[in-house]
Amino acid sequence: SRRFTTRERIEEIQPKIIKRDERREEYDRGKLEHSIQKACAKRPVSEKAVQRLVDRVERLLPEIGEAEVSTEYVGQRVMEELMVLDPMAAARFASVFRRFASAGDYAAFFASMAESPSDSPSRQGEPEGDS
Repeated sequence: SRRFTTRERIEEIQPKIIKRDERREEYDRGKLEHSIQKACAKRPVSEKAVQRLVDRVERLLPEIGEAEVSTEYVGQRVMEELMVLDPMAAARFASVFRRFASAGDYAAFFASMAESPSDSPSRQGEPEGDS
């Protein structure tokens, strides 16, 4: 026997994303999720932790109250979250996002991580590892 169900989810209206070349695109959760998954590949980061990170970043977008948001803003938020979750995944993400061209770029990234606080307000209180 079968039955029909309906499940509703509140859908936030997301701002458009301004790309580096000034093109505008609709926000695409799948693109954000894919880029984070690539950064976390073969790292001790669970799928659940990736989903929560995407959720946190996604919730920030409508809160800024703008109709358009730059990829720079979104990428910076993702890097901040990844630095707390997994520094190596953050370095992988940064290497693409910041277009690293040399080992010096990685060294500068890790030096900046050492200087910045390690706890993001959105991550405080969450368990480490399998989060």
